[in-house]
Amino acid sequence: MSGDAFGVAIGFATPPRIDALLRQAAERYADTQQAEFLLWTALKTDPECLGSYFSLYKFYFYKRMLPDAEDVALLALETAARQGGFNADWMQLDANSVDWKRIDAPQHFYLFTLKALAFMRLRLERPQESLELLAKLQELDPQDSVGASVIRDLAATGIGMA
Repeated sequence: MSGDAFGVAIGFATPPRIDALLRQAAERYADTQQAEFLLWTALKTDPECLGSYFSLYKFYFYKRMLPDAEDVALLALETAARQGGFNADWMQLDANSVDWKRIDAPQHFYLFTLKALAFMRLRLERPQESLELLAKLQELDPQDSVGASVIRDLAATGIGMA
């Protein structure tokens, strides 16, 4: 759950103060209240740091707090879209909305978070919503740079259901 590891993965550096908070949260994962507090502290300290959103929605997902994970993922989409200068509403996006092939830009994080949201909705037993997100991901990311095909395969077999 380290911000540094995630920052490298999407091409963004996580500020040292935020990385320290994310590491502390990971170390205190078993103490849900303390870890959650640290993750929210990181997010409030730098609301533009995409790694904080990632860490928080992953934390909620792993803790099986799926409605909370979904809420944070939606906030993450809004932040990434604002940073990337494109519409936050995934239904309004198309292949020409932005350069979706850039992996060092907010739009890659947006795609990654759409994939996470599709999996969350599958686990929340909302398969139709998941399939709609996955169809949009296939349109925006035909090269499957974020690995949405894995979730698509799970959805097709029904394995991702809670």
